[in-house]
Amino acid sequence: MTETNLRRADVAALVDHTLLKPEATREDVAATLAEAAELGTYAVCLSPSMLPVNSGAQKTCVVVGFPSGKHHSLVKAAEARLAVDSGAAEVDMVIDVGAAVAGRYDEIFADVITVREGAGDAVLKVIVESAVLLDTIGAEGLAEVCRQAAAAGADFVKTSTGFHPAGGASVEAVRVMRAAVGDRVDVKASGGIRTAEFAAELIAAGANRLGLSGTAAVLDGFPE
Repeated sequence: MTETNLRRADVAALVDHTLLKPEATREDVAATLAEAAELGTYAVCLSPSMLPVNSGAQKTCVVVGFPSGKHHSLVKAAEARLAVDSGAAEVDMVIDVGAAVAGRYDEIFADVITVREGAGDAVLKVIVESAVLLDTIGAEGLAEVCRQAAAAGADFVKTSTGFHPAGGASVEAVRVMRAAVGDRVDVKASGGIRTAEFAAELIAAGANRLGLSGTAAVLDGFPE
């Protein structure tokens, strides 16, 4: 058990319980919804083709432009609108990571603001693939991408899809992202979070939402 003041229920209330495997079936979705309810997570995060669902007390979150981000912005916006019309309360979009690596920050802004319009009143989280950006354009580049996302109307900046070989969330990334957006925008850490210790470190660094697939194992490391 990790040494922390965080309690299991408090951490569960920060979690998007996630099922994004390409091979996921509707039976898997039903099991994920049931597990989210049992664990008391904030939301469930699903592929948009799995909607509509009855997520009960949990918010329904979907991914858009996932996982590459290489979809046209108008396609991402249409995907977001369809998801919201099908019951999604939150939308996690992927940016064009290549545009960010090339320093074309205006394209990041345009991409996000287009999806912002499509998502309407839904919570919009912007996935930046922080591990890639730290490796290529460094902390300042990552920070600028987050600033552009915030300026375009994002409610969250999010570390990772969890599908990129460069890696998922890191404490360094969360610190950079939190410093970049201050209190204007929230920060979601996702990708490779498998222990309570790591989850607690990410929360301490500034994450106020966690994307987890192995949620039960992580929550088991926190005291009741």
